[in-house]
Amino acid sequence: MAGNIRTSLNFKAALTATLCATLKAWLSIIRIIRDEIAGGWLFTVRGLVAAEVFADFLEMAEHLLESGYKDPAAVMGGSVLEEHIRQLCNKHAIAIDEEKNGKQVPKRADRLNAELAAATAYSKLDQKQITAWLDLRNSAAHGKYNAYTDEQVGQLLAGVTGFMARVPT
Repeated sequence: MAGNIRTSLNFKAALTATLCATLKAWLSIIRIIRDEIAGGWLFTVRGLVAAEVFADFLEMAEHLLESGYKDPAAVMGGSVLEEHIRQLCNKHAIAIDEEKNGKQVPKRADRLNAELAAATAYSKLDQKQITAWLDLRNSAAHGKYNAYTDEQVGQLLAGVTGFMARVPT
């Protein structure tokens, strides 16, 4: 009987030690995850995924331009820029929607651009360049195809690519 009690106590002690070690390991993992999230890791991964998707769209836009389709290339490049601006607003806690007539509506890209520059997310020079790119994109989207050239669309695509690399989300 004493042997059974001793075996039972040894089993309970071993089980408790194993459980404690497992809990300590899980707590360590949870702390590491918490610290990584607090340090911005989640946003870094989100930014990397977004950058990869944007790079694909910009590559498609470049292919369109090289194939003689400057207008869809301009719209696609400008759309990538607009989405990057929205993500920068999220990063800098700038609202991307506003209330109008009791409804939430998206703010215009020009306004978001101005708010980001005012929040020093990027420089006034960047703001002015982005305004020009947005104007080119709007011309393409609204059928003003003679308002810009193939070369300007190429500059838009190269500029957006460089801007996104310099000012990541």
